[in-house]
Amino acid sequence: MDYKSAGVDIEAGYKSVELMKEHVRKTMRPEVMTGLGGFSGAFSAAALKGMEHPVLLSGTDGVGTKLKLAFILDKNDTVGIDCVAMCVNDVACAGGEPLFFLDYIACGKNYPEKIADIVKGVAEGCRMAECALIGGETAEMPGFYPEDEYDLAGFAVGVADEKDIISGRDLEEGDVLIGMASSGVHSNGFSLVRKVFPMTKEALNTYYDELGTTLGEALIAPTKIYVKALKSLKNAGVRVLACSHITGGGFYENVPRMLKEGTRAVIKKDSYEVPAIFKLLMKTGNIEEKMMYNTYNMGIGMVIAVRPNEKDAALAAIEAAGEKGYVIGSITAGEKGVELI
Repeated sequence: MDYKSAGVDIEAGYKSVELMKEHVRKTMRPEVMTGLGGFSGAFSAAALKGMEHPVLLSGTDGVGTKLKLAFILDKNDTVGIDCVAMCVNDVACAGGEPLFFLDYIACGKNYPEKIADIVKGVAEGCRMAECALIGGETAEMPGFYPEDEYDLAGFAVGVADEKDIISGRDLEEGDVLIGMASSGVHSNGFSLVRKVFPMTKEALNTYYDELGTTLGEALIAPTKIYVKALKSLKNAGVRVLACSHITGGGFYENVPRMLKEGTRAVIKKDSYEVPAIFKLLMKTGNIEEKMMYNTYNMGIGMVIAVRPNEKDAALAAIEAAGEKGYVIGSITAGEKGVELI
């Protein structure tokens, strides 16, 4: 009897590490002090120099049941982007610069090429966020996960000078709300998606004219990473007063998190075009509109508040970072919350 006969292939683990090294190398920053394969990742505190009062920020999340689509479609090279995005967007949302990332993959059986594909996506997400992938763990857990399935989660650490932290404390009536376009469903609400659409390869490979792609391609599109857009705003001298990452809970749960007491967000639903995937989901599943806005991002992945006189500069900075921004509403005085009109 040995470990391999119990279902854990140590040699496959070694091969996975070798295959992922080329992807990890692309994410390196000057502050990284260790290579892949050590017991911990070391990151120099040099990134904190020059700040008056450096504050570390962290975020952790997973991809959720969106992974079920990756299993069915046998497409494992983009879910890593989702994993990174869910973490680094939260860090950036608070005004932080993501510094490094760690991932955790748990699988029923270690297929080295599949693991390398997953890490390729994680590395691409880190490259997009300009943070380093300095470590991770691949756990082979036979009998706990089916052989062809896995789970994926991650953890990001970033830094901000205390004076630059985005908290909403200076919000005022009349401030402008700008929404940044999402790439689609992102990584939330897939338990409902999987109830609405048949989760078969045939159904997911069906082409829809209104989507301009197959259903599977539209659903598995990776989550947008907004780190560069928020950096662009800062570099342009635009002061972001408040910020909300629109994840699980949609507008109704997430927008109030950016507000201070006595302020209310009013968002105009017709201020931008809701992507076709949400219209198809709503129609096919006979889902009430309010439930859609309470579950999904509805085409807006990040919301920021700026002063009215910085609206145009903010839109230009977002566009310069390769993203699309829309003026979607404003801040009013009132009970803390969000109103969609």
